[in-house]
Amino acid sequence: MTQDAIRIENLHKTYAGSKGSPPKEALRGVDLTIPSGSIFGLLGPNGAGKSTLINILAGLVLKTSGKVSIWGFDQDVNPRQSRASIGVMPQELNLDPFFSPREALDVQAGLYGVPKAQRRSDEILELVGLSDKANAYARTLSGGMRRRLLLGKALVHTPHILVLDEPTAGVDIELRQMLWANVRRLNEQGMTIVLTTHYLEEAEEMCDEIAIINHGQVVARDSTAHLLGSIDLKTMIIEPDKPTEVFDAPSGIDVTRDASGALRLSYRASKTSADAVLEAVRSAGVTIRDVRTEQADLEDVFLELTRSR
Repeated sequence: MTQDAIRIENLHKTYAGSKGSPPKEALRGVDLTIPSGSIFGLLGPNGAGKSTLINILAGLVLKTSGKVSIWGFDQDVNPRQSRASIGVMPQELNLDPFFSPREALDVQAGLYGVPKAQRRSDEILELVGLSDKANAYARTLSGGMRRRLLLGKALVHTPHILVLDEPTAGVDIELRQMLWANVRRLNEQGMTIVLTTHYLEEAEEMCDEIAIINHGQVVARDSTAHLLGSIDLKTMIIEPDKPTEVFDAPSGIDVTRDASGALRLSYRASKTSADAVLEAVRSAGVTIRDVRTEQADLEDVFLELTRSR
């Protein structure tokens, strides 16, 4: 096992413009390392460069410049070994409608040069919950089943690294839970997982480390815990003893009222103390029936890091 599953250095990708439009720089000097054995989140708004980065890792898009190493194999020096080290579950449901799931896995394994005696099609079908559909045409599968089959196709060559590109977009809760159970099991067996998702609560729950990409650059990269601690935004929620309207608070304290009638006072802990917030409430004549606080979540961090960049 290498120390870094993926190492990216000064990666650039520029797409040529069409019909007189200027070239588009999708990636602008990305530097990123992804540790072996981790569940790593790759987040960013639409158009940030995530898909371009994943397609470069998968060997589907050629980089303009920079260096990419996958499981210790330089893409330029050992393209076959680097590609064999990674499996990608794409966002798009690109399946041959005339192949059964078992046939689709066998064909995919053949493309990776996996000998027939070493193919694990039935084992993978059981893992993704498609054993009872092994011989059905892919065109008869539901959308959720097709996503399961995409996961299976990404696993046929037993890659060291599994990339999941928006794997739960538009799927039901049952499939989402099944997918994450499988991901955790694979990770416990030593597989490195790279995840892109729009569901920030999933990244917060699943990922050991996270990188946030915006406008083709990495704007943050840290452990999930450190990222959540990187902004000191807190909210004190006051349930008043009787209905109370929003009041004017000192600078640094933002007061709103939610649908339940509770007062939400947002402040930065580095600049305003909890005592000062409580004093502002008392000075407004509010009698407190209950009080609790909320910490920033990953959505707060994401918005903070992408809003002004």
